[in-house]
Amino acid sequence: MNFCSNCGHAVEQKIPADDSRLRYVCPQCETIHYQNPNIVAGTLPVFEDKVLLCKRAIEPRYGYWTLPAGFMENQETTMEAAARETWEEAEAKVTLHSLLTVINVPQINQVHMYFLATLIDGKFGVGTESLECALYTEEEIPWDELAFPTVKRTLKRYFADRKEGKFPTHVSDAFREPREVEFSATLGEDWVR
Repeated sequence: MNFCSNCGHAVEQKIPADDSRLRYVCPQCETIHYQNPNIVAGTLPVFEDKVLLCKRAIEPRYGYWTLPAGFMENQETTMEAAARETWEEAEAKVTLHSLLTVINVPQINQVHMYFLATLIDGKFGVGTESLECALYTEEEIPWDELAFPTVKRTLKRYFADRKEGKFPTHVSDAFREPREVEFSATLGEDWVR
């Protein structure tokens, strides 16, 4: 950030009083510009024993396979965002079920949330952000061509849960390397809530 969106003056980075993090602050109007993580909401659409994947027609990871997902918009819920993104990327209407995964990706300031969903009547198309869409069994999934680690983790969790017949919400962190959090607690690889 270079300029204040409130008055147009150049901003500087500093830790404001009563805060503990570096923020963009306008020295002229004293506006503190908070920047917070983006929510990526999506679905894991299922039809019979297959899951729906989309081949990306946009960067990042053009030409790689993903679950239908994208950035949540203002004025919508996570479930609305997940359903909208599924329609936009795969022209698919779904019935949403439980929240399957919540994956924190702090190095890119994102939180990825995937809802388990049923593909209504098995119908789908190809949205403007996809090159193609297809249904895959677990064995058919192009595992080496998946766009993001969060997608791979969500798919693996789904197939493991399907074998158990239970679909709890899995909450995990996708750190590039393990780290200590500010509160002196080491977070595990994955935990279930």
